[in-house]
This record gives sequence, C-alpha cells and structure tokens, in this order.
Amino acid sequence: MAKSTQLDRRAVLRGLAGTSLALPVLEAMGREASEQIPKRFCALYTANGMSLPKSDHGISEWSWFPDVKGRDFEFGESTKPLAPFRDQLSFMGGLHHPNGSRADPHICSDMWLTAAPLHDSSRGTFNSVALDQVVALHTKQYCRQPSLVLSVDAGVGFSSRTGTISYNIEGKPIPALNSPRLIFDRLFQGDRSSLETQRQQLRQRIRLVDAVLESTRSFNRTLGRSDRSTMDQYLTSLSEVETRLIASEKWIDVPLKSQDHSHLNLNVTSAAEPADYYRNMFDLIALAFDADITRSVTFMLNREDGMGISDTFPLRLGLSHTHHSLSHAADKDGQLQFAKYDRFLCEQLAGFLKRLQHYRDINGSVLDNTIMLYGSGASTTHWPRNLPTLIAGGSNMGLQHGTYWHNGETIMSNVYLSILRSMGIQQQSFADSTGVLSNSIFSAV
Repeated sequence: MAKSTQLDRRAVLRGLAGTSLALPVLEAMGREASEQIPKRFCALYTANGMSLPKSDHGISEWSWFPDVKGRDFEFGESTKPLAPFRDQLSFMGGLHHPNGSRADPHICSDMWLTAAPLHDSSRGTFNSVALDQVVALHTKQYCRQPSLVLSVDAGVGFSSRTGTISYNIEGKPIPALNSPRLIFDRLFQGDRSSLETQRQQLRQRIRLVDAVLESTRSFNRTLGRSDRSTMDQYLTSLSEVETRLIASEKWIDVPLKSQDHSHLNLNVTSAAEPADYYRNMFDLIALAFDADITRSVTFMLNREDGMGISDTFPLRLGLSHTHHSLSHAADKDGQLQFAKYDRFLCEQLAGFLKRLQHYRDINGSVLDNTIMLYGSGASTTHWPRNLPTLIAGGSNMGLQHGTYWHNGETIMSNVYLSILRSMGIQQQSFADSTGVLSNSIFSAV
C-alpha cells in the first residue's frame, strides 16, 4: 500500500513538468537529456534599489542607469566593471510591477519574481508562483535538482522582510541555502563507490520524509491560523526535500561531469570578507550550471530594510553606513557611497559572468545558454517604479544585447513572459503580463 502511494506521488511530480515526455526522459537516466543543449535561468536580487543621484548632486556619472538610451549608452562608474561584457548584456528601464505601488514598499523582494498583489480582502496575505519555479517545472526532468534557491541569510525570513525570492506553485516561500559547504554537499555527491548503498540510503530518507509529511499534515489541521502558517512553511520545506530525494534516486547511476573544485573555499561564511563569500557562492552556481545539475537558480544578495548580515557589508568595505541607510541618503556624499557599493556588487557580478563565459557547452559558452536577470524591487528609497534591471546572456536563445532598452512604463511580467518564451516555455501569460516585449532584446520571441 505504501509503495502504491509513493508511485502515485511520483506520477504527480512528473506531471508538474507540464509535458508527457517527462517520464521517458527520467527513465532514460539522463541519456536523452545529455543530447539536449541546456537552457538555464538565474535570478540575482539586490535589496534597497540602486543609487540614482539627483542632477543637483553633480555626480551623474555614478548613476546606475546609463545617461543615454539605445546602443550608444555608456557605463557609469558604478556599473563600469561590467563593461567587458557589453555585447552580452542590456540595461532595461521603465519596468514596474503594477501591484507594487499598492503595497508596503518593503515587500518588493516578496513579489519581485511573482508580481503578486500579496494581499486581498477575501484571501488575506498570499503570494503566487515565482518565475524561477515556472522554469524549474519545465526543466527539472533534465537535471538532478529542480532548482537551487540561495540567499545570504538562510531560510525564508518573514513577509515583507523575506529571506528568499523563490515561491512554489502554491505561493509558499522556498527556504534558501547560504552555506557554501552545505550547497556543495547537496550538489556534488562525494563518494560514489557504492551506488547500491547510496540507493538504499536515499530510499530510507524518502520513506522517512513520507512519514513525517503525513504526520505533520494531520497535526497541522489542529492548529490555529498563525501556527498553521508556520507549519505550512515547514511542510513546503519537507516537500522540496522529498522532490530532491526522488530526483536524486533517478540520477544516482549517471556520473557527474568531471570538474575542478580546487578554487572553492567551502568554509567561507557570510561573516567573512563579502567579496570572498560572494565569489564562492557564484562559483557554486557556475559549477552547478556547467555540470547541468540544475537549470533554475535564484540568489538573494541582500535583504530589505536593513535585515540580515549583508546590511553590514558596506561597513566592512570601508564605507560609512549600512546598506539600508545608504539607500535613504539624500545628500551627495551618501549617494556617492551608495553608488560605490553598487560598484562592488557589479564587480562580483562581472566575476560570475566571466566564470559562465569560461565554461563551455556544445554550441558555445554556458553564458550563451543562460538568461541571467539582475535587479531590485525598488529603484531608490523604496520607489516601485523604473526598477533597476539588467539582463545578460542567452545569445543562443535569441537575445540581442548591447543596449539600454527603455520604452516608457513597461510591466515587468512582460519581461518575464519574454524570458519564458526565449527558453522555449510556451506559456500564454505570466502573472499580470499583457504580452511579450516587442522591439526589444527579445527579438526572437
């Protein structure tokens, strides 16, 4: 009876991929998948917006957005580290979430990848599926892990001060990982000498999670609303664990790609030098993409409203205030320091792009087959308009870069739908989208 229940659950999990071909690909143990060129998605989020100095500050060269639209744009001082990748990236201006102006300005990380209104008089607080999880549903049959959810602070945080930007198909927050060693252990199994032992251990863990899930769901029905919300997050985490375990069992006989991991420092933590921490986290993402372990990644670089350890990163770099405080600076010096921290983040981003460009697929670099979204849920001082957004990579998916695109006010979900279409995911809409972008970097969709 237990075996039958488990098989039914797997059928459901496979069905979530949205394609009848999911089961044959899984049973082939990756042989068919290895013949396909991966299409990947990576979303990188930074809180508190970017530095956009006022004209009377006299430091317009430090504005995150370029001064000139179109292909004649020039990188400002805060984004200049990205200049070597001019032909592989584009700035996107005028973007916004229509629901953003109706909400607490600190919920912008909650809704950045979902576009959900987050509150409704009849439903209370809620969210919807994030873009990365839509990608995961359509790509997970090809790789070991459906998705990789990362953050400087582990877990989910709490509503409006979230510690994750990823939400499952039920709108529940997916807990993020922040330890390089734990991430490495999850992605790259060490000793593969005894596959049968590993298989037995996996099956035992699946049975254990099954039992805990069933017991906890029964217990959850007896709780009040507040406690039920907490338990819902726990159940979501358990469900994610079960999905990963089932995927691991399917791929256990398929050897991982041979890679060099010697440059990693798995003992680094977010309490270390910020550059060292970010470099190792980005290197892990790049390695996971190169080995085709997952095709959907989110990484929350910092949290809103001064929450979490990353708020102190500017101080460790010799700047005068914390990240959140700098975002509220109204004077020239404050905006200049804010911009210098933007530059630091762009330096980390440039290192990541370089790594993705270094790794190779059959038809080009990993960067060519990866759409990378970088941005914030506010422009500056929690303003939910003209969201700073940069898109890189994806040249093999039809993206045409080297421009500062700005076509008036544009719904962010239209960008997300365009990303999905570029990845071959033929959804009719995403959230509150009204269509794909026309006359843009997504010329092929």
